[in-house]
Amino acid sequence: MDIDVKIKLMRKIDGQADFIPSYATSGSAGMDLKACIEVPVTIAPGEICKVPTGIAIQLPNRYAGGFVFPRSGLSSKNGISLINCVGVIDSDYTGEIVCPMVNHSDKEFTINPGDRIAQLVFMPVYNAALTLADELEETERGSGGFGSTGIR
Repeated sequence: MDIDVKIKLMRKIDGQADFIPSYATSGSAGMDLKACIEVPVTIAPGEICKVPTGIAIQLPNRYAGGFVFPRSGLSSKNGISLINCVGVIDSDYTGEIVCPMVNHSDKEFTINPGDRIAQLVFMPVYNAALTLADELEETERGSGGFGSTGIR
């Protein structure tokens, strides 16, 4: 399923057109978001740093959302992730996409201009009508919580 999403460049940086997200392969679920910064930014261990992407988007309607996920390579190799795990871009938000990066490692990490820092995925969004109920239907799992299925 395809959707049309408008994109706006938010600042004047040489080569900013290179910051327009794209899919790396025909099977990619997410588009790479890049650090739209003029100078490198170093994140100390445990530090949080907001990194701008230089773009804003406009979704076509309330039935689509943009979701910003960490890049698995940055996380697994360097301990760099998004502090909020997943960023949600609502259909009515048209400001710049900014990635709050966190350094979970014990070493400084430098983000350079144009580095791929996160990925943007578009997914359908449902608006729920909540119905108050005195009882919920029985299920196999029921109210079993963490670890209750025996799966590690």
